[in-house]
Amino acid sequence: MPTQNLRAARRLLLSVWLPFSLAAQAPNAAPAKPDSAEVTAHVEKAKKIAGSEWAAEANFFCIAPRANSPNDPVIEPTKIFDNVYAIGRSGTVVYAITTSEGIILIDTGYANETESVLLPGMKKAGLDPAKVKLVVITHGHGDHFGGAPYFQDHYGAHVVLSQADWDLMLNPPPAQGKKGGAPVTPPKKDQVATEGQPITLGDEKITPVMIPGHTPGSMGLIFNVTDNGKRHVAGLYGGTVLTPNIISDAGLQQYLHSVEHFKEATKQAKVDVELQNHPLYDGLEEKLAKLRDRKPGAPNPFVVGQSNYGKFLDIMAECMRAQIARRAQ
Repeated sequence: MPTQNLRAARRLLLSVWLPFSLAAQAPNAAPAKPDSAEVTAHVEKAKKIAGSEWAAEANFFCIAPRANSPNDPVIEPTKIFDNVYAIGRSGTVVYAITTSEGIILIDTGYANETESVLLPGMKKAGLDPAKVKLVVITHGHGDHFGGAPYFQDHYGAHVVLSQADWDLMLNPPPAQGKKGGAPVTPPKKDQVATEGQPITLGDEKITPVMIPGHTPGSMGLIFNVTDNGKRHVAGLYGGTVLTPNIISDAGLQQYLHSVEHFKEATKQAKVDVELQNHPLYDGLEEKLAKLRDRKPGAPNPFVVGQSNYGKFLDIMAECMRAQIARRAQ
């Protein structure tokens, strides 16, 4: 074939192949075809459950999901309950729980932000990092366990994680553990959490619920909080699928089952407080602003009530059904 013809053929092939290649690599690309009647029914059901309370959540999970980012804004470290503080970024939050015997951290954020975001945030909130005795990791991704080695090495804190995600964290697949670029050093193997067995420090206990799907050993957490001395029960779904396009079909089905499992556990525990480690869809920043302006006797915006907490999980489930149906159409 003459050289000019070969070049022309290559240009033609590239013009056909390249758009499809880029489309395949685009994260969260819009569906190739309009939503089917089945998908639309799930979306509309989620919106109906949401009302105005959870409208942003329904839109996020059903229509416009996105990943958290290390560039999400840093939040003002805030005491959200008598015994709970929120620190970190708007898309990746660390919760510090004060107890009679020290501090529990739920997750630890990005490894390269321990000394630039987490530690300064704790100190600004009046918390002494040296008092961290226990670190509970909701799942084995680097944006959750990144700071854990620091607390192990500097203060001898124990680290608790499910067995499945200890395995994931210590033996990651090639693409795992690289959020933000460099590989993330995991903590040394320590304590293993199991379904329903309380994780205890002092006068606080956290009940783990296994919710595989996002990772093999993701955990939901249930624990007591107090607001001006009044007891409430918090639920934290620690393995949220933010971008379903990167999860296998089996993983999405498993995730749906896990949401339903966690709903049953939180119903039995009478959970009335909604917390998330990736709060991109629950109005975190608005709630923090309300807390800063809160007048004596005004409600705590994180206390949503038992019924509304159930709706929060119902929307997650219904939107996942929509995503599963969307993939199958």
